[in-house]
Amino acid sequence: MVKVIVGLKGSGKTKQLVELVSKAVNEESGDVICIEKDKALTFDIPYQARLIYASDYQIGTFEFMKGFISGLRAGNYDISHIFIDNFHKMFNSNAEDKVVDFLNWLDSFADSEGIKFTITMTADPETLGADIKKYMA
Repeated sequence: MVKVIVGLKGSGKTKQLVELVSKAVNEESGDVICIEKDKALTFDIPYQARLIYASDYQIGTFEFMKGFISGLRAGNYDISHIFIDNFHKMFNSNAEDKVVDFLNWLDSFADSEGIKFTITMTADPETLGADIKKYMA
């Protein structure tokens, strides 16, 4: 399952993500991972969740992120939920077709591996295409 939280800057996406991470830590039996661009959430994410700073790994392309997520799973089969904050800030491309391709891959990966994904994305929900809107919460 892939869930995308979309909104303009300052609309409360990250706050909602932090609440969802806390809920997942308390309710899910597997490991919870949160990937963020920098160290802004260090004190907001519960210590039981694994917080990963994308800037430490120079994540910059969708292909890199696919490999990174696959590697996380290969190293830990107990992962139940992966959260990704500020999705667009991690990549050099805001091309909607590449975002759709990544989300479709992620949805397939989620189904085959039994992992939930929640992503925050800064964008105007009204301007997004149907291929992204189908993942919106």
